[in-house]
Amino acid sequence: MEIKISLPDGRKTVVEAGVKAAEVLKDFLTKETIGAKLNDKVIDLETPLYEDGVLTPLTPDEPEALEILRHTAAHVLAQAVKELFPEAKLGIGPATEQGFYYDFDYERSFTPEDLVQIEKRMKKIVKKRLPIRREELAKEEALRLFEELNEPYKIELIKEIPEEKVSIYRQGDFLDLCRGPHLPHTGWVKAFKLLSVAGAYWRGDEKNPMLWRIYGTAFFKKEDLEAYLHRLEEAKRRDHRRLGKELELFSIEDEVGPGLILWHPKGALVRKIIEDFWKEEHLKRGYELVVTPHIARRHLWKISGHLDFYAENMFAPMKIDEIEYQLKPMNCPFHILIYKSRRRSYRELPIRWCELGTVYRYERSGVLHGLMRVRGFTQDDAHIFCREDQLEEEIFKCLDLTVYFLSTFGFAEYQIYLSTRPEKYVGSEEIWEKAEGALRKALEDKGLAYEIDPGEGVFYGPKIDIKIKDVLGRFWQCSTIQVDFNIPERFDITYIGEDNRPHRPIMIHRALLGSLERFFGVLIEHYAGAFPVWLAPVQAVVVTVADRHVPYGERVLERLKGAGIRTKADFRNEKLGFKIREAQLQKIPYMLIIGDKEVENEALTVRTRKGENLPLITVEDFIARVQEEVSAKVIN
Repeated sequence: MEIKISLPDGRKTVVEAGVKAAEVLKDFLTKETIGAKLNDKVIDLETPLYEDGVLTPLTPDEPEALEILRHTAAHVLAQAVKELFPEAKLGIGPATEQGFYYDFDYERSFTPEDLVQIEKRMKKIVKKRLPIRREELAKEEALRLFEELNEPYKIELIKEIPEEKVSIYRQGDFLDLCRGPHLPHTGWVKAFKLLSVAGAYWRGDEKNPMLWRIYGTAFFKKEDLEAYLHRLEEAKRRDHRRLGKELELFSIEDEVGPGLILWHPKGALVRKIIEDFWKEEHLKRGYELVVTPHIARRHLWKISGHLDFYAENMFAPMKIDEIEYQLKPMNCPFHILIYKSRRRSYRELPIRWCELGTVYRYERSGVLHGLMRVRGFTQDDAHIFCREDQLEEEIFKCLDLTVYFLSTFGFAEYQIYLSTRPEKYVGSEEIWEKAEGALRKALEDKGLAYEIDPGEGVFYGPKIDIKIKDVLGRFWQCSTIQVDFNIPERFDITYIGEDNRPHRPIMIHRALLGSLERFFGVLIEHYAGAFPVWLAPVQAVVVTVADRHVPYGERVLERLKGAGIRTKADFRNEKLGFKIREAQLQKIPYMLIIGDKEVENEALTVRTRKGENLPLITVEDFIARVQEEVSAKVIN
């Protein structure tokens, strides 16, 4: 069989199916060629071609190149482990967005000392510049090969492959079952680093054996690797779990249970500030507050469809008076029932109801992560009931409010995704197309750039997802806007139209911050715990130099608290440098130092947490400064 290939210079050629990419591209290969792209799909030079398409060389400066590098780095890692620990059994080793990993079945976990030795062996393999060769084998031949190698996990994978042939890759004496793609030789894998070891169940199933997953990362340039490792160190410094403990913001205790948060006084105060701001802004924009229970009869989620599509994320039911009740996984059915409590008129629409509603969702213990992934969390939830002619304007308003909130908290960059119909959904395709069209039109009319995220909508409707970018360049899923034609129908809610006949409202599900827990965790890491003045749980600390300064310090403290400044005192008989250092570690924005000069002038010496000393200032002027920062929500 022959296939038609378009070459990089625009020429077209006809070749026999099965010819390798390197052979077709032989006139275009350079020392920088590491792979190829066939119709924009990354392949390696060893890949046989079986379909028509456009074939171009791949070089390290192209964005897709990192994937092929990291995939090869995973194989170099596996080869090094097999040479050092021959009894280890191979799992899988893919490239990831941040690097690569490989899973191994071994009698014990790998130690930091092991990682050092593995890295050294990897460097030897890289130095050898071993050619990487692709081979295609019949399934039966591949099974015999991996049986001889005593690799049970590879045998399991081969048995599940539907094709009659499978591909393997060889580099020196090492071989692995793999679809590819890979680099031409191991010499390309120069700038790499092994990072950590963690337990991982085979294929993510707790019923399967626990394997040991070695994580690493790789780049084409040493400076890119160094920059990434610097970002990792900075991420550790900003880790919300460490800062949450050091700053006494929150904790997670075994006696309570994993994924359940205890908010300490300072963390609860920051949460209150966020909640108060959230409520005030919603009331200004025509929303009304509602409050709903934490549990309800389980059949409520049968009506909504969540039991059919979401049951694995719901906690087991509880029986009360022989009736099954459910910890609520979401708030929307409650808001629908409030809507349904009386007859509604078209004149009332749009109705906008909002709630800081605490919900409970079952997450496996292995995915729980501080505040970012929990089992009990509070959504900044809202539901809008509107007519079809009001839909676009309401989406506009949701987008405007989202951008306002995110920018107020210091997030100026974000990515927007339009998530479309998933494989399992309710309602008709016509309704879905109408809902997707409304979201798409709103984004385009607002001039907002977005990407399509196919199949990632929720079962009842499509959505806009907004991921915010933090100071380290990481993206976090927070805001979502979902259009729902389906659940109003499932609950049979209506309004009486101008024609005096019942009509079905459209429902918008909307969250700006996502969950207070995750958003608070993102805030901690974004600011490294040094919150802007308007969010800081303690805005200033009054620090006395000696005991004789305490009386004036007490008067200052009283005046600041009376003006609404969140202030604490440090009147201890300790050295001034020690007290300042402690305040800086607690990330307090202002240290108000009181010595003889300050008492004499009835003023303050102000030191910022960044180490800047401000000119002598009166108490009234300092109060005005802080109040102005709070009012303007200054981001520092």
